[in-house]
Amino acid sequence: MENLAQDKILEKIVSLCKRRGFVFQNSEIYGGVQGFYDYGPLGVEMKNNIKKLWWEEMTRGEENVVGIDGAIISHPKVWEASGHLENFTDPLVDCKKCKKRFRADTLLEGMDIEEGATDKDLLKDLSTKLKNKKCPECGGELTEPRRFNLLVETSLGVVEGEKNKTYLRGEACQNIYLDYQNVLDATHLKIPFGIVQIGKAFRNEITPKQFLFRQREFEQWDLQWFTNPKEMEKWFGFWKERRMKWYQSLITQKDKIRFHEHGKDELAHYAKMAFDIQYQTPFGWSEWEGIHWRGDWDLSRHGKFANKDFTYTDPITNEKFLPWIVETSGGVDRTFLFLLFDAYREEKDKDTTRVFLALHPKVAPIKVAVFPLLRNKPELVDQAKKIFNELKTCFNVAWDDRGNIGKRYYAQDEIGTPWCLTVDFDTLKDKAVTVRDRDTMKQERIAIDKLKEFFQTKL
Repeated sequence: MENLAQDKILEKIVSLCKRRGFVFQNSEIYGGVQGFYDYGPLGVEMKNNIKKLWWEEMTRGEENVVGIDGAIISHPKVWEASGHLENFTDPLVDCKKCKKRFRADTLLEGMDIEEGATDKDLLKDLSTKLKNKKCPECGGELTEPRRFNLLVETSLGVVEGEKNKTYLRGEACQNIYLDYQNVLDATHLKIPFGIVQIGKAFRNEITPKQFLFRQREFEQWDLQWFTNPKEMEKWFGFWKERRMKWYQSLITQKDKIRFHEHGKDELAHYAKMAFDIQYQTPFGWSEWEGIHWRGDWDLSRHGKFANKDFTYTDPITNEKFLPWIVETSGGVDRTFLFLLFDAYREEKDKDTTRVFLALHPKVAPIKVAVFPLLRNKPELVDQAKKIFNELKTCFNVAWDDRGNIGKRYYAQDEIGTPWCLTVDFDTLKDKAVTVRDRDTMKQERIAIDKLKEFFQTKL
């Protein structure tokens, strides 16, 4: 693989995603809306594959983890109790000349802050460091930094002027806390146990950027693991390692993933510790998933605001305690993007360049492409169609009879299809086909009646 210029990879990924039907800019015909994207035919297949793998890992891999699917809009009190109305903010500055708005921390090289940071000294610190900074667009003078709430407001009601203000959820995990007692009562689970969810979240980001990395509408997956406070450290370590191993299983460039431990100045006020799983993207080491020590913050806050008692009584020891929570929270869209970064390859051969995505076969949107050697030979087409129809009962399979075989191979390589099979004239005699591997480009003959087994063992 050629050494790729890191500053060009994001540009190439964005181009490939549009050209091949992975991701489109939302409302592009009207100029687009910043921070919103649509997944195309290949993108939705790949995204669904990723979500299915996560769901199976979390719910099938553990007998005491169950899932929910919560609503996007909740009672406004939820966001007061969670601290989002007060603390879910980013620092921003405006240019007095061109009126453009920027996240204050992004104007300072080497300084980045957590979304929703609550450090009271942050604005003062930013103000000092930005004292001599000018607008990066026009060189104009910048305003003092101020807080900007990231929650997206909406309203409920049918009569104008009498509608009630509420919010699209800023994070998906709050539904889990709201449904904690219902799940406990309905399932008869015993602590420790977990609740998972995959769902949309919305943030009024000042500067959406880096394609799918920072958006205004995105999808999260969360595990909230409820445990006895005495076992908190054990379970925190368990889920920290478990989540890292899962991400490592999906990538090929193992040196590009790491843990980042939050320093004291990065920790939320309720956290004893927190780790980010980071991936080395073209724009630097970036958060993939967070493993957070949430303690009893969430249940105690919702208990206080809703006047509910979430005290748990251990059925064996009769010990009473308010459960503590280990959270693992990651982005579906970020996972999609990071897996594309990890998989993107370019190989030059004389005057041609082969672009391919070395995606894990379980992630790839299409598993197998079926080719008749020639489209104008009915006997080849008929045999290929039979194989295509048989395989598609088990896998997502593509049909391609355009142009020459070489171009078909390269087209499938570019979208990450792991295997292509070709029906040729020998197939009519030996009842076997040529199967080509995407990564190695090696070919082997496989009997038609063994194809399902061959692909199933590789998936």
